[in-house]
Amino acid sequence: MVKDLWYAILSSNEVPKNKLVGVIRMGVKLAFWRDQSGQVNCIEDKCCHRGASLSSGKLVDNHVQCPFHGFIYDGSGKVKVIPANGKSQEPADTYRVTSYLVQEEQGLIFIWWSDQKEKVTPLEFFEDLKQDFYYSQFQRVWDTHFTRCIENQMDVVHVPFVHHNTIGKGNKTIVYGPKVKWENRKLTWYVMNVEDTGKNKAKSASEMPGEDYFSLQIIMPNIWQNIITEKLRVFAAFAPIDDEHTMIYLRYYQSFMKVWGIRHFILWAGAQFSKVILNQDHRVVMTQIPKYTYAKMGEKLIPGDRPIAEFRRKMEQLNKEKE
Repeated sequence: MVKDLWYAILSSNEVPKNKLVGVIRMGVKLAFWRDQSGQVNCIEDKCCHRGASLSSGKLVDNHVQCPFHGFIYDGSGKVKVIPANGKSQEPADTYRVTSYLVQEEQGLIFIWWSDQKEKVTPLEFFEDLKQDFYYSQFQRVWDTHFTRCIENQMDVVHVPFVHHNTIGKGNKTIVYGPKVKWENRKLTWYVMNVEDTGKNKAKSASEMPGEDYFSLQIIMPNIWQNIITEKLRVFAAFAPIDDEHTMIYLRYYQSFMKVWGIRHFILWAGAQFSKVILNQDHRVVMTQIPKYTYAKMGEKLIPGDRPIAEFRRKMEQLNKEKE
């Protein structure tokens, strides 16, 4: 995983108050909890003393107590008390574990995945989703790298084949574009699929007039939205568990119905349909080899794969910037 980036890794409701939560993300065991102000803390889930799981311990006055020998950690990962030495003896600064910066945004928990905490870039989210939307959410674990998961949602070529009886009806196999546009770390791509009459052909991005097309977006490195209409969206966060597993948080957003009860039914129905689409994707993505992707890996991409190529190029660029 590329460092020095904000990754969406949990849903906010997975870290309730007064509870320690242990999960694996980014290939590392992490412990999460909320302090009395509601702020989420995140430290490595491994006691520096004898390696016990800190998330198996308990909360003591906003701090975490190891279940093995009672070491008490604060949110910065520093040991504040070693019971065997006495409360009056301040532990040396070397008694600590790695901690991570945390931000919450729109019901998601993000961590700053980095070895440094000085030059932290602002957290980005889809600004339009912050306005007047309601959403339903479900989650799924896929047994593959997060790059495969997110690239699937960038793949405009697969729709009439994988989703031939749902969102891909109409046998629209020819791809116009896609046209792509970068704004900092947000990539927007515009695309149109049309039926192959035997006489027409694909159009390049330069041949596409304007931007009045179907559009999708990602914000690097792992959040995505499908802009179905101005008032209807599908969103996903692809949280890396490790190199071979990803937790997908998928949301169905709508802002056209605000009436209590009716809006809940619409959100429920949207989530059920989204599960069908995601299951269709899952059957194919699980067969892809290798489980991860990178810029130059021997796959013979075509013009319709341009969003995927752009994503890989950007990931490679960000990796090189960290070297």
